[in-house]
Amino acid sequence: MMAQNSLDVAGIDVAKDKVDVCIRSLSLKRTFASTADGRRELASWLRRQKIGKAVMEASGGYEREWAKALRNAAIEVRIVDPKRVRSFARSAGRLAKNDTIDAEMIGWFAETFRDVPQQAYDAERERLAKIVNARQALLDVQGELQNRSEHSTPDIVQRVQARLLKKIAAELATLEAAITATIEATPRFAELAEIIESVPGLGRITSAGLIAAMPELGQVNNKIAGALLGVAPYDDDSGKRRGERQIKDGRRKVRNLFYMACLGAATRHNPVLKAFYLRLVAKGKVKKVALVACMRKLIVILNIMIARRQKWNPAVCAAN
Repeated sequence: MMAQNSLDVAGIDVAKDKVDVCIRSLSLKRTFASTADGRRELASWLRRQKIGKAVMEASGGYEREWAKALRNAAIEVRIVDPKRVRSFARSAGRLAKNDTIDAEMIGWFAETFRDVPQQAYDAERERLAKIVNARQALLDVQGELQNRSEHSTPDIVQRVQARLLKKIAAELATLEAAITATIEATPRFAELAEIIESVPGLGRITSAGLIAAMPELGQVNNKIAGALLGVAPYDDDSGKRRGERQIKDGRRKVRNLFYMACLGAATRHNPVLKAFYLRLVAKGKVKKVALVACMRKLIVILNIMIARRQKWNPAVCAAN
């Protein structure tokens, strides 16, 4: 077992062809090539320095192989939001930016927020998340093509677009079948899906998105659940000024998915949510604001249901 100081953490800035690494507590900096050998060298170097934790930003997927290599070497890896690190750097007055500086800032950020609880790495959840994200990316392509097909184009273009749309529909079905198979093959996912899908208006894709992107559900308080989704209202006051409450940050991809599901639930499929939505609109709330309130209410209900391992109960859920 490596003896490790609480500040001994490696900050890693990931680029396409290399990573820059900084161990602030030891005043060490190095660069490693983005190759299999480079990843092995990094893991070996960190072990020699008795570093048991590494922190890197989410970098469009380039971080995945590095994280996998370090985890295989029994080094804990934490992936953080680049926006949080950049905000931290600005608050510290560090405005300069290059790869070496970024690695140092990531390390400093990790040292400062080292006590923030983190979800353990979950390979099955990561695989599910990749399939869910791939489906969403394909939906985006489908939407773009459908929008183009609404405009006047030559017959040859229309035929090509029609073939592409047909192919995309088939591939979407393949990905959706893979999502269902992944959930059904993983008992803990299947249990969560059964609870989430018991809510009128929520189906398999929504449950898969929540399972993949919000593993904290059922383990955090209701305010944190809302903040993680990005539907918690924040004050915007200064002195005597009282600004409009606004939602900020959160996990955009799952929030967009949840928005569409909640739209259907609040306006058609879910009597409890529909009644809540109509009450807000009757009080003069803008429909979009009312819908965000429904999202917040529903994620709180789901958080409670998962914590208690209980399915939808209209009488209980209406009271939350």
